[in-house]
Amino acid sequence: MEVQEERKPKSLLAKTYDYWKKNGAKKCAKKIYMKFFRLEEVSFRQWQKGALPTQRDLERQKDAHFQTEPVISLAVPLYRTPEPYLKEMIQSVRNQTYGKWQLCLADGSGDGKSDGDGTGSGDGKSSGDGTGDRDGKGSRSGSLEETVKRLAEHDERICYQNLGENRGIAGNTNAALAMATGDYVALLDHDDMLAPDALYEIVKCINQHPGADVIYTDEDKVDEKGKKYYEPHFKPDFNLDLLRTMNYICHLFVVKRELADRTGGFRSEYDGAQDYDFIFRCTEQAKEIRHVPKLLYHWRCHRGSTAQNPASKQYAFDAGLRVIQDHYRRMGIQATVSHGIKPGMYHTIYERPSDPLVSVIIPNKDHIRDLDLCISSLMEKSSYQNLEIIVVENNSTDPETFDYYEQKEKEMDNLRVVEWKGEGGFNYPAINNYGVSFARGEYLLLLNNDIEMIDGCCVEELLGHCMRPDVAIAGARLYYGDDTIQHAGVIVGLGGVAGHAFVGLPRSEWGYMAKAVATQDLSAVTAACMMVKKEVYLDVGGMTEALAVAFNDVDFCLKVREKGWLVVYEPYAQAYHYESKSRGLENTPEKLERFHGEMRLFRDRWKTILEEGDPYYNINLTLDRNDFTLRNPYWMPVEF
Repeated sequence: MEVQEERKPKSLLAKTYDYWKKNGAKKCAKKIYMKFFRLEEVSFRQWQKGALPTQRDLERQKDAHFQTEPVISLAVPLYRTPEPYLKEMIQSVRNQTYGKWQLCLADGSGDGKSDGDGTGSGDGKSSGDGTGDRDGKGSRSGSLEETVKRLAEHDERICYQNLGENRGIAGNTNAALAMATGDYVALLDHDDMLAPDALYEIVKCINQHPGADVIYTDEDKVDEKGKKYYEPHFKPDFNLDLLRTMNYICHLFVVKRELADRTGGFRSEYDGAQDYDFIFRCTEQAKEIRHVPKLLYHWRCHRGSTAQNPASKQYAFDAGLRVIQDHYRRMGIQATVSHGIKPGMYHTIYERPSDPLVSVIIPNKDHIRDLDLCISSLMEKSSYQNLEIIVVENNSTDPETFDYYEQKEKEMDNLRVVEWKGEGGFNYPAINNYGVSFARGEYLLLLNNDIEMIDGCCVEELLGHCMRPDVAIAGARLYYGDDTIQHAGVIVGLGGVAGHAFVGLPRSEWGYMAKAVATQDLSAVTAACMMVKKEVYLDVGGMTEALAVAFNDVDFCLKVREKGWLVVYEPYAQAYHYESKSRGLENTPEKLERFHGEMRLFRDRWKTILEEGDPYYNINLTLDRNDFTLRNPYWMPVEF
């Protein structure tokens, strides 16, 4: 027997040379970049150093001029505001690099006094009656009026009105709004702060989008001393279903004054959630809503504040529930709202006027145990029973598979097997398109054969969305067998093309800003468990058969989105997806060639969204990981 000489492992230099010879200089450079220079995770402090404007940037902004230079009126209700907070709030406005603003201060303290040492929380944002959470420990060191006059000396842009009484947070805010004379109104809490470039970026957005009548920004939190910034909230572009789940817009919120006047201002019956109600009524009437993806608002976090202790304000969350219910009433939508998985989140169940037939399309090749579990869980656990099941047989070879088909068709009068005989190997879109051609239902439920329903509401949750006039597709939250997330929506651009959010996150965890458990609009969801209006499926030509294996469901969702329909991720629709975690990328030359070809096709078709970024994500978040960590501001995104 010949003994082969043991080979020494190649050196790193040799491996690099081989990779360069095989893949070229460009790919080799990217490989080195990813291996040695790219940070796995960026801290908020690192992000701030690289992403926030420098002092030189701010000086340049001061010298800049816009074609349209509107006056922005900042409406601020005061109530026994601690003097240090008041000073910092006013100074943050005076520090703005854009100078055409008006600060409207309406003081509902009654006696005009402040908590001089700042120990009273004065948290008007979270106190529905406008009283704040004063603990009585602070000494009063002069009137708010005197403090404001001292700070506003020689600055006519600052307007102050002592209301002489406490009108509640809604009444005090309305008084501030009544003082506004600007073209736009921005809401600012009495103890919060603006970033110095906040109004500059708002006016820049107005010039880029002249039709915008509602604008909102990203935000973070700041401690009581106004020194430590944390918990940055990087938001998506306008997301109606996310707004119906939580007040994700919050700060900074800017609206055309004429629209603010038309809505009627704040309403005291929603104190505690008065801003949530105001945002809903403004966005309902807005012609164009714009989001500025920059941290421009600092929400102060202190004792008693909803920012610090959300569970301390149950009445505010109850008011929020009424806000959403009234929103549905105004919009003519029949729906029931309940409290969600955490304080400040809500769950909507849409009422169905009928129970239409849903056609379930399940491609299958052998694997009858998986298929049987899928079908039995669907029929035994689902509370929705007006279903027809279409199993699309795809080149099975095991005789037991066909025996199983025959048995199930005899046992179930709502199941039939159709045989797809397509040539050229597996083609997921072609198989589904073929199955849909037999569907009699108004709605389609595309299911992989390795899906197991967890409880009875999955089909009903998805159908409730799809029966809405603005929604075409709804997708579920899927888990691996170990109760970690397999799918919580799709982010376009993740990993270079598209990827699932929060893969591997334990089922019990909520994810970044509770996005894993929040009903929301997305650009795409997986077709492993996807419901869609059949008329829309046919209208867009079904799934693209040129994308035989990869990205076909994302491409399908984007085609539907292009037609103006919404795609909804519904986390209350839950199922197991027993897809192998370790499957990885295709690993044969033929499969690799096909995969890269489909990747190129997808990129060519959807170049714009890949370049501009997924509107339901945020450019400040990384595309290298699926957990919504911060993007390294020192490096441009890497293409794969």
